[in-house]
Amino acid sequence: MIGRYVLDLHDVDETQIAVVGGKGAHLGGLARIEGIRVPTGFCVTTDAFRRIMAEAPSIDDRLDQLSRLSPDDRDVVRTLSAEIRRTIEAVAIPDDLAAAITRALARFGEQAAYAVRSSATAEDLPTASFAGQQDTYLNVVGAAAILRHVSRCWASLFTERAVTYRQRNGIDHRTVQMAVVVQQMVFPDAAGVLFTADPVTGNRKVATVEASFGLGEALVAGLVNPDVFTVRDGGIVARAVAAKQRAVRALPAGGTQEVTIDPQRQEQPALTDAQVVRLGQLGRRIEAHFGRPQDVEWCLVDDDFQIVQSRPITTLFPVPAARDAENHVYLSVGHQQMMTDPMRPLGISVWQLTAMAPMHEAGGRLFVDATPGLASPASRAGLLDLIGRSDPLTRDALDTVLDRDDFVPSLPDAGPGGPPAGGRPAPIETDPGIVTELIGRSEASLAALRRDIRTRTGPALFDFLLAAFDEHKRLLSDPLSIQAIMAGMEATWWLNDRLREWLGEKNAADTLTLSAPHNVASEMGLALLDVADVIRPHPEVVAFLRDVEDEGFLDELPKLAGGTEARDAIESYLDRYGMRCVGEIDITRPRWSERPSTLVPLILDNVRNFEPGAAGRRFEHGRQEARKKEQDVLSRLRALPDGAQKADETKRMIDRIRTFIGYREYPKYGIVSRYFVYKQALLAEAERLVRADVLAEKEDIYYLTFQELHDVARSSRVDDRLIQQRKDAFRSYHALTPPRVLTSDGEAVTGAYRRDDVPAGALVGLPVSAGTVEGRARVILDLAEADLEAGDILVTAYTDPSWSPLFVAVAGLVTEVGGLMTHGAVIAREYGLPAVVGVVDATRLIRDGQRIRVHGTDGYVEILP
Repeated sequence: MIGRYVLDLHDVDETQIAVVGGKGAHLGGLARIEGIRVPTGFCVTTDAFRRIMAEAPSIDDRLDQLSRLSPDDRDVVRTLSAEIRRTIEAVAIPDDLAAAITRALARFGEQAAYAVRSSATAEDLPTASFAGQQDTYLNVVGAAAILRHVSRCWASLFTERAVTYRQRNGIDHRTVQMAVVVQQMVFPDAAGVLFTADPVTGNRKVATVEASFGLGEALVAGLVNPDVFTVRDGGIVARAVAAKQRAVRALPAGGTQEVTIDPQRQEQPALTDAQVVRLGQLGRRIEAHFGRPQDVEWCLVDDDFQIVQSRPITTLFPVPAARDAENHVYLSVGHQQMMTDPMRPLGISVWQLTAMAPMHEAGGRLFVDATPGLASPASRAGLLDLIGRSDPLTRDALDTVLDRDDFVPSLPDAGPGGPPAGGRPAPIETDPGIVTELIGRSEASLAALRRDIRTRTGPALFDFLLAAFDEHKRLLSDPLSIQAIMAGMEATWWLNDRLREWLGEKNAADTLTLSAPHNVASEMGLALLDVADVIRPHPEVVAFLRDVEDEGFLDELPKLAGGTEARDAIESYLDRYGMRCVGEIDITRPRWSERPSTLVPLILDNVRNFEPGAAGRRFEHGRQEARKKEQDVLSRLRALPDGAQKADETKRMIDRIRTFIGYREYPKYGIVSRYFVYKQALLAEAERLVRADVLAEKEDIYYLTFQELHDVARSSRVDDRLIQQRKDAFRSYHALTPPRVLTSDGEAVTGAYRRDDVPAGALVGLPVSAGTVEGRARVILDLAEADLEAGDILVTAYTDPSWSPLFVAVAGLVTEVGGLMTHGAVIAREYGLPAVVGVVDATRLIRDGQRIRVHGTDGYVEILP
């Protein structure tokens, strides 16, 4: 049956979302799968919806008002959406449209019972399911009732929850249309949901079946706890049969009612084992058709399954593509780099081209394949030890995977002539000149890059950049640089282990590294204090900065008393550090030089919270504290048996840690310095492509890989649809939480702190900087929104080096992501801030303004009354 307003469900497939909505398109696709039964019916198309909307022009004004609202303006959203629904339901369905629906009913039986179901064009999509956002009506009987419920489905596009969901997902209300599916009712013995992947862990090889008696509404409405079956490899591996006291049944005259289940049946399973296994097989067939894991709604009628809906499971984290069918264990690069937000395609590809190890993309994030290192017994212990020292949660998750004997097979060790078992570089002398030499090499290479890239354009630019990426990797793999980094890390571990053993000192290295030389990230924070010193004496400048709203403020400063000095101080800071930003491993992120207003709140906090000369005093205080700690430790060691030898060994390690630990931050500074040069050249090329009408806007290059952009520069042609698809996908990736450890089965493996030495109710994490501090928690997710007072404790998701200027203004640090040697931990120790990282869900569990106590030595956080 084909018409403008009505389409037979069996004439529809999943390509027709714009005509019949997501639910209708999926049902049409399901009906075409061999062996899958779908209740017969038809779709009222989006043309019908547009016809109705045209009858109510007053809705346009309300849609304009909605578009200007935040999802948090709940009262106004509720009022406007209710007005729109009432207006739509009051529109009389035109005679020709009503006749088309009535003719379709006559074909299937006008007095039969039907389900009338909304089907929006932004529903059941791979990136947003919209589950439960619009309405469904069951057991509707009679043409008049069906027409009335079709109107209600149209109106349900504007339920408060649907409107808010669209706002939060960045979907324009005007772009979404509503179709309606009308299907013959089935009266099932049992109904429920099948997930073709584990909805909690993400494991793609595990299916979960939830089942209850009667209509599925009992389960959806939460009236019953369903039976739950776990299916893997064609067999049931777990079951939990619930006491199902109530069910929803259809009434003969239409509508539904709750009924009480016979007590003798309540604890009987709603499905037999054979039915569960058969349903799992049907699910795999459906999943194969749609090409991704599905959330399937089913009904059982006389031992025959009918499928009434299938939508993608949008909450699963994607699995990196592999070239084989073997098992793989992936580690999150974002957790190592302190940037767990999604990256744009250009950022991902440039990082891949400049990284020292192969990187795999999934969900806008990067992962490394740890399987080879875990499979070899010789490398496994060292890898686990290294990871465990930095991030116990990742180590625990890996232990969980390795405990499954069959997942990561053990490979034979390399024989004679193979790679060394350890892989760590040989030690170097404790010579400060090594760090000076390494910094000089990096600066010389950067200067050559800036000089040589200036004349490159078009395809020649991309050839030049590929060579520059090789130089980039050569700097990162410089054996001397790696030796210097490892020397500082190993000295840290040695001091913490030995001084705890000999003196009972926890994390002694934290104090011994205060104000270590050559730490470019801590210098960055102190330098912003110096900028505040220049600005503080000029009240006109301070007042002007409080009202800064755009990036042109630097040009306006010289008009004010003291403004020229202020501008020069900020620009000098940007010359040194302007290539940095939050999420700086993504080349597409706006740098401070591109968006200097980001620094203004930090400068104003420093003006308000510090006295002149604070940077120098703070650095000198840290140096003196480290010196005192060194003297105290050495004095106590000499009093021990073999004390002279222990003190001499410790003194050598203290010298070593103070020589090399500051350099730990420099390679990242070198990376982002080069990235900014690459970015400026690529944006200049993008501007050329915009002028040539190849690109609509220069930022479109962010949604192409480096190679794709190279091709665009050669051909002067671009696929605009691909760019839009990439923008949509990037937006959807923000809803995904990347796991620390991800398997090729799709399982997000979570680790745990195996500790029993923390107070009840405390939030457990990793101690990375010693000391205890109590203060007001400031939960800050955006650096630009920082507003701090002296004594505040920063609570945030992660801190990469760009957060360092904030550290000078806080008394302690709590993060959700981090490890012993990650950037935030290193800088916290530099500044002497008690810090606990890796506190799961810290930004959710700690409310902004609460008083908390951070135990940086013992690794936990207390929320105070």
